[in-house]
Amino acid sequence: MSSIDEVRKASEQFYAAMNSMLVGDAGPLADIWSHSKEVTTMHPVGGREVGWDEVWGKWKDAAKMFSGGHIKLDDQLIRVAGDFAYEVGIEKGIAGHSGNEVSVECRATNIYIKEAGTWKIVHHHADVSPSMLDLLKP
Repeated sequence: MSSIDEVRKASEQFYAAMNSMLVGDAGPLADIWSHSKEVTTMHPVGGREVGWDEVWGKWKDAAKMFSGGHIKLDDQLIRVAGDFAYEVGIEKGIAGHSGNEVSVECRATNIYIKEAGTWKIVHHHADVSPSMLDLLKP
């Protein structure tokens, strides 16, 4: 399998895990992420998390907030350089909270590194989504 195919498989695992998170189960995200102090996220609801403890905490909190939905990455572009890879694309889907749903469409960048022969995500960034911010307002 080529490195690009391996990263594509890791991306598929990441988005499957995100879909699990949207229905309340953040657990699968722990399998695809590196657990280092160097990992980072910038979510469509704002903020920045640094280090596995903060990143994991934010994913667990998100799983508690959302009540359904799905997400996929369209227009995917993958680049690999040795044990480093990134992908860019457009995240599209639906997010549900408290009986309401909104469409989501935002640019995303994911960065992967190869750890012990397995591609792990080390950074996820998605544009801030006004519709998601409105959905999550108290």
